Amino acid sequence: MSTRSGPDIPNGASGPDAATSPDAFATFRSRRGRAVALGVAWASLVVFGGLAVLMPAETLGHWSIIDRLMFFALGVVIAVVAWRYATISAVPTREGLVVRNLVVTRSLTWPEVVGVQFGGGEPWVTLDLDDGDTLAVMAIQKADGEVSGREASRLAALVQAFGEARHRDGDGPERAGGDGS
Repeated sequence: MSTRSGPDIPNGASGPDAATSPDAFATFRSRRGRAVALGVAWASLVVFGGLAVLMPAETLGHWSIIDRLMFFALGVVIAVVAWRYATISAVPTREGLVVRNLVVTRSLTWPEVVGVQFGGGEPWVTLDLDDGDTLAVMAIQKADGEVSGREASRLAALVQAFGEARHRDGDGPERAGGDGS
């Protein structure tokens, strides 16, 4: 198994030492995306709530209480979607990784991850899985600048330390077509 990294992943932060440090199991979260999403959530509640209160009364216009409630409900729906975006994360443990993206949450064991890609035109890290599938990790986004490169390196180090080590030590299942090294 090889952990591949794209051109934006620096090599200095990877390796077994990086994967066993105390911060190695810190939750991955987008910084800028989370801040923007939380701002949008609060702003939609304030703006749509304020507009619902300030809409002209039914006697001056044609806005009933139902119209006001529906207007505020639209703000709540926008806030919920933004909140969900703010909760995007990837939680590493010694057993594996739980990836919570916008719509889907998926749990993986380390041996299931065979590569980490972060380069080219992709906006976030992509995991290559042993079944040939790929999985986006939206918690590590290029929008975060240099931090995203360090976080991608930390994830690659975890994959290398816990995924490959188990196969070398015989703790995990053997891969078909593997050379055993």
